[in-house]
Amino acid sequence: MRQDSHQNPGSTTPVLRAAAFSVHIFTALGAGVALLALLEAVREHWAAMFWWLGVAMIIDGLDGPMARRFDVARVQPNWSGDVLDLVVDFTTYVFVPAYAIAASGLLPPLIASLLGFAIVVTGALYFADRRMKSADNHFRGFPGLWNFAAFYLFLLQPPPLLGGLGIALLVVLTFVPFHVIHPVRVRRLRWLTLALMGFWAVLAADVLARDFDVAAPVTICLCAIGLYVAMSDAAIRLLRSFKS
Repeated sequence: MRQDSHQNPGSTTPVLRAAAFSVHIFTALGAGVALLALLEAVREHWAAMFWWLGVAMIIDGLDGPMARRFDVARVQPNWSGDVLDLVVDFTTYVFVPAYAIAASGLLPPLIASLLGFAIVVTGALYFADRRMKSADNHFRGFPGLWNFAAFYLFLLQPPPLLGGLGIALLVVLTFVPFHVIHPVRVRRLRWLTLALMGFWAVLAADVLARDFDVAAPVTICLCAIGLYVAMSDAAIRLLRSFKS
């Protein structure tokens, strides 16, 4: 996330201002990528949709360092990087995945649209919650990563009722104050987290290349990494409580 500033940008040159604004354009490209992902989802080209959502994640990972490099908040104070980030992230992490989950045919037809509706509403509320991150950079509650939830739904393809219960549980967990690690910003075991996320990306790319038709070991590894991200902080806190 980028913090806005109201300092006078008068000391900057036109080239620097153009470079800073180009970072905002780069961030906004994520919204265009979200539209491409949605078009693929409407055509039920699910693997292609996830490829585009992956591109959006790359943009989301690069724009923050770029903004700090070009001091965007100071040079372009009239444009809010924080707001732009949230708008784009909502489309790529919540809205498009919500459509995919609801339209996938993997949930009971009677509740699929209702669950999609719940994802969008609770996702919007979560993105507006000023407490979404803890002081040590953990996410508070299920962090609205519905692109990942959708990926695992397509990967595992559980019985429809079980899949619906799983999605409903994540909706509820959005407002439960447990902590989920941020893969980049949480310092504890960062080396391990980054290594696992790199391995996850390789496996996920293989899954998409094979249109979700992968061997059981790949699925098991992806699920184990997902559990590490979701539950490692809770496990560490539980162990510490036993020692105290």
